Amino acid sequence: MRASPTAMCLAGHGIEGDRYATGTGIYSKIPDIREITLIEIETLDALQRDHAINLKPEEHRRNLTTRGVPLNHLVGRRFSLGSVVIEGGRLNTPCRYLGILLEKKVFKILMHRSGLNCKIIQSGPIEVGMKICPVND
Repeated sequence: MRASPTAMCLAGHGIEGDRYATGTGIYSKIPDIREITLIEIETLDALQRDHAINLKPEEHRRNLTTRGVPLNHLVGRRFSLGSVVIEGGRLNTPCRYLGILLEKKVFKILMHRSGLNCKIIQSGPIEVGMKICPVND
């Protein structure tokens, strides 16, 4: 995992170069919506504040870290980041692998706060600082 100021979102595939866009992700063979995943910075802040666990944005294994957007409210809804249109799929389930990889006990703590798995509807570039906007169908 690495931080990047920009990325290219590819409808029906994922983020260019991402393990799920290339089909090499651990769950790639299991059909599901996971072209792009988001997690709230507020969740990371709560881990630090309430559990003294420092989980950095480049460690959480999600594609985008959001601020000020309650992701649970985006399940089943379309939203945009610039020209990119995304559809909220399902809440992400925390994986035990993250805790093992980072040697941080986050599995139970992240239950129901582990992010949002989404589908990319319209391709385009995204960059740090873009605002998430609702799409009215």
